[in-house]
Amino acid sequence: MRIALHTKVRADRVEEYEAAHREVPEALTAAIRAAGVSEWTIWRSGTDLFHLLEVENYAAMIAELEKLPVNIAWQARMAELLDVVHDYSAEGADASLPVVWQL
Repeated sequence: MRIALHTKVRADRVEEYEAAHREVPEALTAAIRAAGVSEWTIWRSGTDLFHLLEVENYAAMIAELEKLPVNIAWQARMAELLDVVHDYSAEGADASLPVVWQL
């Protein structure tokens, strides 16, 4: 399944956000893949961030990652950099962007 998300990086933290994503911990990327994600791309337009994930089961992926220390640490780091923080918890698993049109 494809899931689209929208977040916003703080205007004064764009460089830090991009630098962090050049150094995503190997343990985190391995955990994301093990949780069923085959692809995750993030685009930035100004301070708007658009995520597109290919994942077997989004809710299951969130539930799997939310208990892992490497993800907990990453989410804490991202919370410092983002204005709009996506709810990456089992309760927020349905917070993806709705599809408006598809070809």
